[in-house]
Amino acid sequence: MTLAKQPDPQTLLDIYRRMTLVMQNDERFRAVIKSGKMVMPYYSPRGQEAIPAAVSVNLTDEDYICTIYRGVHDMLCKGVPMKELWAELAGKVTGTCKGKGGPMHVTHPATGVMITTGIVGSSMPIANGLALATQIRGGNQVTIAYFGDGASNIGAFHEALNMASVWKLPVVFVCQNNRYAEHTAFAKGTAVANVADRAVAYSMPGVTVNGNDPLAVYQASKEAIDRARAGEGPTLIEAMTFRFHGHVFGDPDDYMGSTEKEEAMRDDPVPAFRNWLIENGHATDTDLVAMESEIEQGINEAVEFALSSPYPDVAELRRDVFGDEVIV
Repeated sequence: MTLAKQPDPQTLLDIYRRMTLVMQNDERFRAVIKSGKMVMPYYSPRGQEAIPAAVSVNLTDEDYICTIYRGVHDMLCKGVPMKELWAELAGKVTGTCKGKGGPMHVTHPATGVMITTGIVGSSMPIANGLALATQIRGGNQVTIAYFGDGASNIGAFHEALNMASVWKLPVVFVCQNNRYAEHTAFAKGTAVANVADRAVAYSMPGVTVNGNDPLAVYQASKEAIDRARAGEGPTLIEAMTFRFHGHVFGDPDDYMGSTEKEEAMRDDPVPAFRNWLIENGHATDTDLVAMESEIEQGINEAVEFALSSPYPDVAELRRDVFGDEVIV
């Protein structure tokens, strides 16, 4: 683990809490889907827990994130309540979007989760819009745009970075480079060695960090967020990681190298950080077991809440639209 600019013990434990929250939720999501109790598309974030956990401890509820359909870990780390999140993914009316958004479109402004988008690359220009609104209002919010390595080859990536730099928008672009754009290996679709190398073309700092090292991600994101909040403009962070499962639940991931996945899973960031906390005297096993048990109880309650909640009434078809439906 990186030792430079180490956060205080309370923050370290908060990072771990968010990491194990994501891991435990993912394990339950996959189990519930396998049981047939929930039917939905699901995108596992296992292996990428450290990134949003270490970013989010530097944010407040007033700060914004824009994430993608593979971003359930981003939502949990930013604070979306488990009950409402589970209900939304189950398509129930008690969900964050009354069951009408589903897994690919979770929104929860109360915790700053402003949009989950299913369009590759679109988190970045949307984040610019939120950051521009903050700038115009004279506010203090910072916006995080999460995206994957595949999205760095979309035109919106280049347009968004250019605009953010020209206008010095308070936005941080966080690429969670998990080495695969859906089913395509990074090197087969990207001309540069690192996504962060592209930052120089837009006159902004670009940094590549070990996305499985929460302390490295914490340090990079804190500097970028502080910079954005001070009015100094955007930063591009590339956090190198690896996803433990296929692009979508049910994907056999046989396009991955036979050994690279095994090696990545041996370096699982969640137990690695857990062991580091104990070895360095920041927590005891008893402390962390108690934390994990509390999260497990919360997940139990969230699953029960989601499964017992009703589906949206047909009347919801005409709610939350821009105008009344006109029948000619």
